[in-house]
Amino acid sequence: MASILLDLLELDVDTRALIICCENLGTTSSANAGIYKALREGVATSASLVVPAPWARAAAAEYRGEDVGVSLTLIAECELLKWGPLTYAPSLLGGDGGFPSTIEDIWEHADLEEVRREWRAQIERAILWGFDVSHLSVHLPGIELRPEFFDAYLDLAEEFQLPIILSNIDVEKAAGFHFRSLATMRQIAFPDNCISVKKLPPTNGDVMLAMENFDLGINTVQLDVAIDTYELRTACSDWEEMVSNLALLTSRQIAEKIKTSGITLLNYKKLRDAMRK
Repeated sequence: MASILLDLLELDVDTRALIICCENLGTTSSANAGIYKALREGVATSASLVVPAPWARAAAAEYRGEDVGVSLTLIAECELLKWGPLTYAPSLLGGDGGFPSTIEDIWEHADLEEVRREWRAQIERAILWGFDVSHLSVHLPGIELRPEFFDAYLDLAEEFQLPIILSNIDVEKAAGFHFRSLATMRQIAFPDNCISVKKLPPTNGDVMLAMENFDLGINTVQLDVAIDTYELRTACSDWEEMVSNLALLTSRQIAEKIKTSGITLLNYKKLRDAMRK
């Protein structure tokens, strides 16, 4: 799949392409402001929208055609920031009246038909709001690693003809099934390498070193970013990381490193369009 996609994208086989995706658009006004800043003024190339979250409709109002996908969610993990299903889905409710806070809770109680209906509604709502949906991911990553949840994820990707974000091949052993091969068999595109990066101060030399060591093919980095506000500090325990990530993505340092490292920036719209060919 990777070589086919590179060919359709008119990229050489030795290309190191990178999608920089900002997660959790719609969760807070601080995240909305930070993500759009990273997309419009920084090196970010994509974002993922949490449709049921409280500031998702505001994110739609500020949308200017950026590369935005849907982060399919059944979880509201923050203690002081909650959201719930768009559909009637009793099995998807936690103790606070919205989604539960852990993947294990969803795995134990969720009715799969309610999961499918809710995830489809999230995609359709994003389209209704005017988003040109570019890809699908999951919030939180890992929920799709039960085969029945992965089937729902893959079915929706196929139905809407959208690429997906998948865990790397080293996670397949723990999951107990070959989810990347299943996606390839159904001609669903996904990055070759998904890099989860945490705690990125703007001057972190390890980040700059990583920029020089991405694999050949299509890579993606997923980051939480936001501007620093009282709202963010109250709602999110990892607010410092999010503010630091925004500073990094809008810094001259990372822009120059990408330029000098021969990295080709890519977004999910291009991957989607190549997949649809």
